[in-house]
Amino acid sequence: MFTHTDLAQLQAQSLKMQGFIRQQTYSPESEKTLRRFSSWEVAELVFKANQSTLRGRLAADPSLPQGTVEEDGRQRWYSLDEINELRRRIKVNRKSMMPYRPANKRAIRAAIANFKGGAGKSTTALHFAHAAALDGYRVLCVDFDPQATLSHSMGLSDVAEEYTVWGIMARDLGHETDRMNSAIRGAESGTALPQRKLPAAITDMGLNDLRASDFIKPTNWPTIDIVPSCANAAFVEFASAQYRHINPEWSFFAAVSRFLDQIAPDTYDLILFDCPPAIGYQSMNAVFAADVLYIPSGPGYWEYDSTTSFIGQLSEALEDLSRFNGLVPAGTMTLPKTFLDLRFLLTRYEPGNELHRAMQGAFQKVFGDRVCEHPIEMTRAVEQSGRFLSSIYEIDYRDMTRETWRRARASFDRAYEEFKTNLGTAWDQLEDEA
Repeated sequence: MFTHTDLAQLQAQSLKMQGFIRQQTYSPESEKTLRRFSSWEVAELVFKANQSTLRGRLAADPSLPQGTVEEDGRQRWYSLDEINELRRRIKVNRKSMMPYRPANKRAIRAAIANFKGGAGKSTTALHFAHAAALDGYRVLCVDFDPQATLSHSMGLSDVAEEYTVWGIMARDLGHETDRMNSAIRGAESGTALPQRKLPAAITDMGLNDLRASDFIKPTNWPTIDIVPSCANAAFVEFASAQYRHINPEWSFFAAVSRFLDQIAPDTYDLILFDCPPAIGYQSMNAVFAADVLYIPSGPGYWEYDSTTSFIGQLSEALEDLSRFNGLVPAGTMTLPKTFLDLRFLLTRYEPGNELHRAMQGAFQKVFGDRVCEHPIEMTRAVEQSGRFLSSIYEIDYRDMTRETWRRARASFDRAYEEFKTNLGTAWDQLEDEA
């Protein structure tokens, strides 16, 4: 017989092992640090330029970041901050190295969603975030998944649940209830209408006094922040049902959208959502706040079947939300919910696998040009990055054969470049900020 006490003991044992793994994986301080990038990587893979061109720019202007020289003197290594300073100050073939960002637009928001576990949501979100940061973008990740894989991969492990999406939703409930009560008091007939009262269990948490920035944590990448998650954040699915009972008029699905509206529009360029493998209160907040929806899927039949079920159930859920249209404020988002772009991305793809090629053809036949042209391929380097909670961009190519590393990076680079192109088109469609 096993009770909650046994489960708690097993968790305590597992937490000890997590600490040991972090010590083996991260720095001696158990904190994840970002490596430096070689001049070869910076020139050819980041700036898409010849190494001699970069060397010429550095020699011509000693005030530019010169990096750190290895003991053998053959290679210079740069921090991401140094790379971004180079990006701001140099041009290659008279072309700026700054990434595309349309004027007068807020950050573009993309949700990575599918309720099939193991579809590659967290892996995709992690690699797209890192690729975008190397591309010069400022990125905010929002981890909606209580499994917290993205948060752990970003180096965050000791996270209190009140600083997760659950805290954002509980805070929003308080703010929205206060707003509704104020509207009642301001109405001529306000005295005849009931005031909505929240229980002390919610008001005593002090969430109403938190700023939007209090939920955002830095990562080991200087241009990537995250709203992290933790296992206890799974409570949001139970708590949100209770919150809706307390205040039935609370537009729960718009809580995160309203939260993001409180962040200055030029603080970030890209906001990425890693969604849980389920359609619930958290995932509905993610898809409602998103401008673009990316649906990753493995290349097997069962993944295809699950993806088909996912879009069907998501359609029904969004149709249900559309009934709120005109009844509740939903921040800057509107009902019925629309996406500026929708894409299907194959993950764990093996080009030499006949079944994978056949399933890719099936996806393309059904979903047409909504299927990304460049799938994410499965390689040994990708498997290794998953074991060490790191992206291929974080792994030093000297830790394996350069060809293995380059092949994995090339797959993610192609997928990211297509993602960036699609985002740019959607970004242009956003309304200008006032």
